[in-house]
Amino acid sequence: MSMFRYSAKDQEARAVNGKIEANDVTMVIEELRKRHLTIISIEEEKKTSFLKTSKGGSSKKISSEDIILFARQMATMIDAGIPILQTLEALEDQASNVSLKKILVQIRDDIRLGSGLSASFAKYPKVFDNLFVNMIKVGESGGVLSTVLDRLSGYMEKSEKLRRKVASAMVYPSVIVGMAAAVTTFLIIKVVPTFKSIYSGLGKELPPITQSLLDFSDLMQKQFIFIVIGIGLLVFAFFSYRKTPKGAYQIDRMILKMPVFGNLICKVAVSRFCRTLSVLVQSGVPILDGLDIVRKTIGNRVLEEVVQNVMQGVREGESIAVPLARSPIFPSMVTKMIAIGEQSGRLDKMLLKVAEFFDEQVDAAVEGLTSMIEPLIIGFLGIVIGFIVVALFLPILNMTQALK
Repeated sequence: MSMFRYSAKDQEARAVNGKIEANDVTMVIEELRKRHLTIISIEEEKKTSFLKTSKGGSSKKISSEDIILFARQMATMIDAGIPILQTLEALEDQASNVSLKKILVQIRDDIRLGSGLSASFAKYPKVFDNLFVNMIKVGESGGVLSTVLDRLSGYMEKSEKLRRKVASAMVYPSVIVGMAAAVTTFLIIKVVPTFKSIYSGLGKELPPITQSLLDFSDLMQKQFIFIVIGIGLLVFAFFSYRKTPKGAYQIDRMILKMPVFGNLICKVAVSRFCRTLSVLVQSGVPILDGLDIVRKTIGNRVLEEVVQNVMQGVREGESIAVPLARSPIFPSMVTKMIAIGEQSGRLDKMLLKVAEFFDEQVDAAVEGLTSMIEPLIIGFLGIVIGFIVVALFLPILNMTQALK
């Protein structure tokens, strides 16, 4: 815990100064609110240490968790009436990431020189994306910055939670497949050759299945380095092609057409589309601007093209639901609910309901995927290992039968 110095006024407008020990500024604000004090400033006391450390914490990459925490704390402090510059100073002092700390210093200096808040954030697109900057712009111009930041942090928390669910669904089968491949490779390279030396002294013709396994093991031993290099080159070529516009579009289209994962990713994309557009519409962002932000943050080139077509349709006077209905990716239930939302003037609430529905669908799909993949991989591994065992011991069984 850290020690914070505060300056405030009580209900009779008398100056009150003191210290509070807390984990962060948010806790200090909550405590001062309980005491019915009007906050003027909050500063963290610097601790001296005989150990030489990097100022402000680690210099690791700025994660989405860092941005979510920053947005949530900034919303709380602005809602408490703390000026923007003092808010940034306080958040800069308690930032545990050196990279984020440096950016906050630059943003604070830009604002002191007269730059707008959204324009200052826009200078760092790799940290604060289009959605973040535009939401700040809306809150800044409408005088509802704390409300917008609160919505934004809530949206980011839900999006991050959804991303983690999908990542966990992808990681589990990948780990199992990797372990299965490692075990199989070990058996072929280390175990099978010992049987080859045994059978070579018999001078008898081996069964075709055994001979094929021994030949494959011999190939793996002699060409293992070249096989690894070849796989590495294929992976490099794949990611290089993925970086090209044509390659990204084709690979994203293939991903959406995958038997099981494609359906899951499609549901995630629909949820992200609806939730992002809901937050933007609710915050007062114009529809075309909101769709453009969604297009840049949706993360799939095929879906980007769909949103681009929706934007074109809206420019030509169509509603959002009409061009969406022409896309096979968005289910008819989604387009009908969006159409009802447009007609009733409650588009933001209807989009949020669709997003929540598809979040539940993603949860069910992840659970089903995990429960389905585990037995499939175990069965596949059993077949592979069973094949190796049968192939290795078949000559011994044949010799036993011949002796009988």
